[in-house]
Amino acid sequence: MASKSSNTQDHSRKARIADMRRAEKARDRRNKILVITGSTVLVAGLLGFGGYMLKKQTDKQTEKKNAPLASVMDPVTGVASWDAKKLGRQHVETPVKYPMNPPVGGDHNPRWMNCNGDVYKNPLPEVNAVHSLEHGAVWVTYNDKAAKADVDALAAKVAKTPYTLMSPDKEQSGAIMLSAWGKQLSVDSATDPRVDKFFSTYVQGAQTPEPGAACTSGLDQK
Repeated sequence: MASKSSNTQDHSRKARIADMRRAEKARDRRNKILVITGSTVLVAGLLGFGGYMLKKQTDKQTEKKNAPLASVMDPVTGVASWDAKKLGRQHVETPVKYPMNPPVGGDHNPRWMNCNGDVYKNPLPEVNAVHSLEHGAVWVTYNDKAAKADVDALAAKVAKTPYTLMSPDKEQSGAIMLSAWGKQLSVDSATDPRVDKFFSTYVQGAQTPEPGAACTSGLDQK
């Protein structure tokens, strides 16, 4: 018959083993929870990072699409050019958000602004002016930085040049900006020799999507 001391030792040993097993099971449960939690965080992080990278790539593609092309070969120095194939040409009755100001192309209203040497005193609806560019017009715009003498000189030039129009634009970056379909030049003065070059190159120039289309019988808001 086992002694009382032996029974006590055996019971104590079994209790320790049971405690160790419980501790091991508890440790396993904690490890599983940590693994699952870590995996969830990792997956969420990867999904978030993937979404961020996708948005970043999309933004880069949009910027690339809307950014002007290099104009090294352009006949007018300093002209920014956009790929005409990427400029929309649909007729729409809704507002259009253009990626450049003033716009040099894109979807536009079915009615064009009269552009037979028309000088407007107020800002123009872009969707109508863009239609004028599609017909081969050059659009002269200016802001408060432009000197009055330069504005007057450009107004006189526009008034005697078919397929041109002129209007103020307080939001544009340059003092004076000349725009044609897919082309744009910013100058500080009407005496800049590139002004005449821009007119001679782009009034009904090779960039015109609809050469010969009317610049009269359109919208007039003088």
